[in-house]
Amino acid sequence: MACPVRPQCTNAVSGPRALALLPTRELHEIQQQNRLDQHTKDWQHRYAIRAGIEATLSQNVRICGLRRTRYRGLPRTHVQHVLTGLACNFTRITDWIADPTRPRRAPSHFHALCTAAS
Repeated sequence: MACPVRPQCTNAVSGPRALALLPTRELHEIQQQNRLDQHTKDWQHRYAIRAGIEATLSQNVRICGLRRTRYRGLPRTHVQHVLTGLACNFTRITDWIADPTRPRRAPSHFHALCTAAS
């Protein structure tokens, strides 16, 4: 039997009504406090450290395939992780030593026009 007031609850032709429940007051207050804490110098310093670590892990996962191991067993997996870290450090050292004046990509047409005009 169809509900006579269904159009007041939902626009869906079929299927149940979906409710979006708001978080509890306690959770909302915790979220608000955490958002205020993000503006403190201490929080930003701790987050900067975490961001650097996250970038290192992301680089190891993307470039060196750290998400999956090639070996079975903890000792061999440990060796793979050590060698992956060594490769990441080697890559960073070579990037640091490389000539920094070399552009990473060709300038855009707009940039070339702007530099030619001045």
